[in-house]
Amino acid sequence: MLLENAFPRDPRVRNEAFTLARAGYKITIIAVRKDKKEKRKEKLDGVTIYRVPYMDLFKKTITAENWFKIQLHCMKSAFGYIFEYFYFTSLCFSLSLYISVKEGFDVIHAHNPPNTLFLVGLFHKIFGKKFVFDHHDLAPELYLSRFGIEGGFIYRMLLLEEKLCLRAANMVIATNESYKDIDIKRGKIDSEKVFIVRNGPDLERVRKVPPDQNLKGMGKKILVYVGKMGPQDGIDYLLRALRDMVYKLQRTDFFCIIIGPGDVVDDLKILAHEFKVADFVWFTGYIPEADLLRYLSTADICVDPNPSNPLNDSSTWIKVMEYMALGKPIVSFDLKETRFSAQRAALYVPPNDELEYAKTIIKLMDNPSKRAQMGVIGQKRVLDELSWQHVSQNLLLAYDWLFRDIEDKATYRSDFKNRNIIDNGEIKIAPNQT
Repeated sequence: MLLENAFPRDPRVRNEAFTLARAGYKITIIAVRKDKKEKRKEKLDGVTIYRVPYMDLFKKTITAENWFKIQLHCMKSAFGYIFEYFYFTSLCFSLSLYISVKEGFDVIHAHNPPNTLFLVGLFHKIFGKKFVFDHHDLAPELYLSRFGIEGGFIYRMLLLEEKLCLRAANMVIATNESYKDIDIKRGKIDSEKVFIVRNGPDLERVRKVPPDQNLKGMGKKILVYVGKMGPQDGIDYLLRALRDMVYKLQRTDFFCIIIGPGDVVDDLKILAHEFKVADFVWFTGYIPEADLLRYLSTADICVDPNPSNPLNDSSTWIKVMEYMALGKPIVSFDLKETRFSAQRAALYVPPNDELEYAKTIIKLMDNPSKRAQMGVIGQKRVLDELSWQHVSQNLLLAYDWLFRDIEDKATYRSDFKNRNIIDNGEIKIAPNQT
């Protein structure tokens, strides 16, 4: 597995790697080393991890409004991404050669971004290895959402790069139906080789713990956000909504914890001071899992402020399912995949309407019975359908399909279709199926 992120910090890749390892697969991961305390090589729960130095060439965010500075920043960012992605891809290629000789492997499983990892998979396909493309992010939509520049050379290159990933892959793993549709249409690939493996919380890890007594002692409603923070993730929308709560709606009986790392954390802290809501907000940065679960367990309301943009409109966020797993009500902008996941566990706000977002948070703050009801609904949906314990079955079925003979692949999925346990392209295990 190739991952330009920290392992085991990345929840999706952690879930996939450990699930496959428990199923008898030998898993080796090449990841980045973002913390000097992390070992360059270690074995964790049967998974071998190689870590390579992390490279971050340029800051990817800007607050300037001057046209020239914005264009200069975009060029620097583009160069930074290209350099960093090919740097990581080169390290993955070199290390994969070493691992191939030292340990051997049958599959290259690339988690994007970057999409340049298809070059590693394509090389090893020459020698009979299989290539799996795990489609985490829509790179063209991510570019549009970050920089707002439609068309142009970089956008076209991202589309081409994505298409090459999809065409080179023996199997594609998509996070939801929207991604699957895009993969089939843009990649012009057979739908039979695309499997949906949703982002689902591991209920052995994501569980309620005793609340944080210091937060409880504040006597305020606790709002919590968890996730990475890039320009497209909407924390600026959340801060504007909190400003509206304080200065337009005259509510100060809340405290908002914003958990996680990201490109724009420093800019967001400045923005919180500009909006005069810094006293109502705590940016924790990256924190240990025990602290994360304690703060989430303390939350009265969890927030998902992802605005409507080309990326967010099609994406599924694991934080939403983690909120639900802990029985927390959610306030979200009304996005297609978020609504599919959360259903009645969330209240939905017209996309990008910050004042309405503020009013909806207050509506939940003032209605404890509604919060409790939504929490029960969300928790039940995760337990019954969306937990990793459920959705991981699709990953195992996908790998089973991957190693079958060509003649057997069609009959394999056809057999499941005939038993009516494929739902919208997503294989489900029937109750009597072992």
